Amino acid sequence: MNAFAYRNGSLHAEDVDLATLADDVGTPFYCYSTSALTHNFARFRDALPKGALIAYAVKANGNLAVLNTLAQAGAGADVVSGGELKKALAAGIPASRIVFSGVGKTRAEMKAALEAGIHQFNVEGEPELEALNDVAASLNTHAPVAIRVNPDVSPDTHAKISTGGAETKFGVPWKRARDVYALAAKLPAIEIAGIATHIGSQISDLAAFETAFTRLIELAKDLRGQGHAVSRIDFGGGLGVDYSGDAPPDVQAYAHIVSRLTQGLEAQLIFEPGRAIAADAGVLVSRVLYVKQGESRNFLVLDAGMNDLLRPALYDAHHEIVAVADAGSARAVYDIVGPVCETADLFARNCDMPLLKSGDLVAILKTGAYGAAMASAYNMRAIAPEVLVKGAQWAIVRPRINEDELVGYDRLSPWQS
Repeated sequence: MNAFAYRNGSLHAEDVDLATLADDVGTPFYCYSTSALTHNFARFRDALPKGALIAYAVKANGNLAVLNTLAQAGAGADVVSGGELKKALAAGIPASRIVFSGVGKTRAEMKAALEAGIHQFNVEGEPELEALNDVAASLNTHAPVAIRVNPDVSPDTHAKISTGGAETKFGVPWKRARDVYALAAKLPAIEIAGIATHIGSQISDLAAFETAFTRLIELAKDLRGQGHAVSRIDFGGGLGVDYSGDAPPDVQAYAHIVSRLTQGLEAQLIFEPGRAIAADAGVLVSRVLYVKQGESRNFLVLDAGMNDLLRPALYDAHHEIVAVADAGSARAVYDIVGPVCETADLFARNCDMPLLKSGDLVAILKTGAYGAAMASAYNMRAIAPEVLVKGAQWAIVRPRINEDELVGYDRLSPWQS
């Protein structure tokens, strides 16, 4: 579905005019659609085998209102920090539907998760397994774990978001998996519950998932044969989003692979989609500061920068950018940049756009995932607010953090006047 569409010449989020919203909220700001979030979650819920736990990856977009929207739709949560655990619980996601992933869990985070009663820990190495055993024992409880195994599959995605190869910081190598399960079985406060994998993010090649899932299921059966109680299979997330206007990877086809491979397996299936639920549910709205003519190109200078949307600078990621007002037939080609003092502060090169002027609005599409979640105050820039719409209703669900507030976080040392 497309929750962002033109009506009477102006781009709307559901029934809310983004131009009017920009006047009320100020720019730049993020805007999320309730209908898009719930629709995208429902695609997974309805396609995947009945009873699967869909644990939304909080790192994609951890806004409390977004999490609550998904909680009401039945989502669980995949968290990677104690802070994300707190957010998920505060948003109304039951602890029994929360999976704790991540390669660097602290003992304090383990303790908080055990006390909350989460569904499982996805353990990523022997030292973590031993630390978790110590923490669980100190609480006189057991920690349910799935060992994250790297199936040695390298999907066609950006190197910085590929995690399933043999030599990444995540998970345990395929060849050592059985030894790690043998260690887990000896630890008195560890309860083996399942097996997990996650081969990366922004993956469009379904064959990579099929290869990884096949290897994981074969290993799960082998571990069962050795007496390990592998009753849960966590397939991770990673299903990609199309940022260029082509057909996105098909959720139904993905689910068909899962159903075929797990037929008769008798295990709880767990999935951790994030981007595929949140990305196209959000836009970043920005105002044109200047139209600047260079030697051979025009620059469209926005009031949003790489501190608001890091993905293009970090991953050379592409986001389609559109004018909020349908400005007629005249067009121009721009390099679209932000105000941050970095050459990397570039959203798009050679972008064919309507002819724009200072004060006009643009929307950077599919920024609901890894947009606000990765934002910063670099260059001492105010952190953009987040807005949630539902039909004709809208609300600021995180206010702008302005310069005065940012300065207020700093403190002079005792020896400074």
